[in-house]
Amino acid sequence: MQTFLEQTVADHMTPDVKVVSRDVTLRELEGLFEKDDFNAYPVEESSQVVGLVSKFDFLACFVFSTATMVPRYDNLMKQTVANIMTPDFIYVRRDTKLTRVLQLMVDHRIRSMPVIAGDQRLVGMISREDVMRALQRCCGGT
Repeated sequence: MQTFLEQTVADHMTPDVKVVSRDVTLRELEGLFEKDDFNAYPVEESSQVVGLVSKFDFLACFVFSTATMVPRYDNLMKQTVANIMTPDFIYVRRDTKLTRVLQLMVDHRIRSMPVIAGDQRLVGMISREDVMRALQRCCGGT
């Protein structure tokens, strides 16, 4: 367990990350989720992360109450990522300890989060699976 306590994001993140722009439609986003099987995409503008869009954000568009009229499916699918993304998102840095990542994931029920450099530039993603693999490597044999 001591080994895990010393681990940082840099050694366990996925460095090659696919991103989307604000103008991607929900129809295009749906196709990306299906093709890549990711839970979330960072939203980039001018090489800086400006938000995060997840499957949860996508699905939330289809929740209606009795007080709202149900828009047509095709109209919903023409919306863009800009309409549904989360602009205030949780992120970590390369030097963040995995114990902190784990705490953030549990506290906020996050499946993955961007790894951001000081200039708001995306350098990777860290997921629950990455943390689970690190735990297994560090603690699995004890």
